[in-house]
Amino acid sequence: MKQTVAPARKIGGVITLRGDKSISHRYAMLGAIAEGTTTISNYSTGADCQSTLGAVAALGAGVEHVDGLVKIHGGTLKAPSADLDAGNSGSTIRMLSGILAAQAFDCRIGGDDSLSRRPMQRIMTPLAEMGASIEARDGRFPPLSIHGRALRGIDYTLPMASAQVKSCVLLAGLFAKGDTIVREPVRTRDHTEIALREFGAEIEVDRRTITLREGARLTGREVTVPGDLSSAAFFLVAALMAPEANLVIHGVGLNPTRSALLDFLVSIGAQMKVLDVQQTSGELVGDLRVRSSKITGGVIEGAMTAALIDEIPALAVLGAASEHGLTVRDAGELRVKETDRIATLERNFKRMGVQMETSPDGFHLPGGQKFHAAQIDPEGDHRIAMAFAVAALAADGPCAIDGAEAADVSFPEFFSTLHQITG
Repeated sequence: MKQTVAPARKIGGVITLRGDKSISHRYAMLGAIAEGTTTISNYSTGADCQSTLGAVAALGAGVEHVDGLVKIHGGTLKAPSADLDAGNSGSTIRMLSGILAAQAFDCRIGGDDSLSRRPMQRIMTPLAEMGASIEARDGRFPPLSIHGRALRGIDYTLPMASAQVKSCVLLAGLFAKGDTIVREPVRTRDHTEIALREFGAEIEVDRRTITLREGARLTGREVTVPGDLSSAAFFLVAALMAPEANLVIHGVGLNPTRSALLDFLVSIGAQMKVLDVQQTSGELVGDLRVRSSKITGGVIEGAMTAALIDEIPALAVLGAASEHGLTVRDAGELRVKETDRIATLERNFKRMGVQMETSPDGFHLPGGQKFHAAQIDPEGDHRIAMAFAVAALAADGPCAIDGAEAADVSFPEFFSTLHQITG
């Protein structure tokens, strides 16, 4: 599917985004293994989160869609009748594998061509230490053949910052004998810790050390998913770049482990306010008001790179238009996302006449650059498709986004929302 995006001088209005993708995954998985019924409001409509619902349903959890809610009737999982399909979702395969490793059955889980190229050693290593038996194609790629068995708790130090790996180990720890401890090199998003506590697990967090106590008994809950801050990033960038903008994004998740995005934007000149902050299901939620701003540019490196890894495609667009440009370091993780995002950014920026210097683990975008009308190829990557749709708003003519349906992986309503804020 091709989408044509025209330049826009004004950005405005009030929008509400569908549920946070990361939190939706976790609520669905915990609902599937918790006793009783879990009712989820504002569950993500993205294809990745639908893959998680499909997988837990195939494992015997009852999944219902009722009046805009997702109801999951959980308990004991059972062997699926066919291979589990994670689609394009790295979150689904990595986190669900922690649960599957401890079940009393064998199963296999894979996904599409893109997911089949994403390495899985980072979860296979700690799960093997817990006693899991997992086989992978060529020893590292999906599909994964998981032979369920009894697990033991471990004290594991993550070799890299990864909320998905941390979550995988903690979810496996729910079924393990003994406590499970995960130590992080830098703090990553803590949605799993919050959700586990909400569902009844005993979990302790001391800075970057998370301890899950043995014998957790999870109970179904009524939970609400905040609006997705990673999705909001595209509209924040659009408003900041526009000559005239006054945009309000309602009900966005403001988890402190995700607030690096807002902190960074403010540090480089964003005029932005946080309004009406509340707590819902253990997560902070509020409204964001953003206006046109003079953006200076900056550097993303170290712990900040880990915190902003999903938002970097959108921030790259903003960086190219900023006064002094954007430098990103310590971002080798971008090379193994849905695409090699550094290379995909470079190819599409080149199409728009934008210069970008790359390195193995990062890039530099000089500031003050202009975007020219072009035909964009996101190469099946949802965040690349959305980032360059935002770049198109600042181009000197309409841009065609080929394969625009890639956005459906996380945000099926993206293009309709983009048209809404541009009038």
